[in-house]
Amino acid sequence: MADKLAGRKWEDMELDVLVKIFKLLNLTELSPVSLVCRSWLLACSDPLIWNTFDLGLLKSNFIKTRVSPYVWVDGRSDARLSRVLRVAMGLSRGNVTCLVFHFNLYMKDSHLSIIAERCPHLKRLVLPAWNYITKPGICEAIRRWEDLESLTMPGIGHPPYIMEAISRSCKNFSELKIMGQFDILFASAIAYNLPKLKVLSLRCTMLFREALLYILENFESLEVLNISHCMLVDVCPSLDPKKTITQMDHTIIEKALRLREFIYCCEVPCILCERTIADEGLMRWYKYETGLWREDEVRSLSLGDYGKLLDDSCIQIVDRT
Repeated sequence: MADKLAGRKWEDMELDVLVKIFKLLNLTELSPVSLVCRSWLLACSDPLIWNTFDLGLLKSNFIKTRVSPYVWVDGRSDARLSRVLRVAMGLSRGNVTCLVFHFNLYMKDSHLSIIAERCPHLKRLVLPAWNYITKPGICEAIRRWEDLESLTMPGIGHPPYIMEAISRSCKNFSELKIMGQFDILFASAIAYNLPKLKVLSLRCTMLFREALLYILENFESLEVLNISHCMLVDVCPSLDPKKTITQMDHTIIEKALRLREFIYCCEVPCILCERTIADEGLMRWYKYETGLWREDEVRSLSLGDYGKLLDDSCIQIVDRT
């Protein structure tokens, strides 16, 4: 028996054993391992390793500006992101179904094109920053992601086009999270294009009362609505057009009774509510606890701990190359 074990080669190890070992490695460690032999390459590309590729610790080097796109990004950040995506997408071999990006990672159409081409079976995308992404760029990516079910996105000025793109291509789409202002235009665009939406999270945003009522009255398939820690505002004909509502009124609560879950902040104001109001309905997540932006009261939308593939040590190595 000892002689048999001594003569066994590493490349002959069972695939599931290799996968369990390689799951402990980050991207910079996994990449050279994949070059050892064919069986190790297959193990390094296994769906159990690549089901979720979490880039939540990777940020762009940027400076805020006063004109569109409102940030200037260092070219080295773009190049670094391109390198990471090419290596990761090459290793994953199309097995990524969930992608997570940091709110300060400013992707461009060229990066989005790499993802759209190499992640044909994507089901969930968390992409809070769209400053450099164009309408044709995101629409082309959505067209390729026929399996997309869940999207986390920022508030945008003209939402109908993206809702139309999702409606045309993503027949199983059911979850949407907006990290930004939510008004009647956004609500009507979703209702018209995504009538089968089941889960909607608007936590920590500026939410217009008329938009909330529109959701409750027109989203017949909606099952879960999260408006916790929102800055709920009403439009009134005074000098100050936005009036903050500090208590949930009975009209809203009664209309929400048909939902399976209606999540709102009962303790008014809680710490997060105060932060949302202080930030005028657009959370400046960089000021607060690391990882707070990843949380959500809806379990299926909460991101939990950061992924192993792109951990702190991996990012440090990437920054030096």
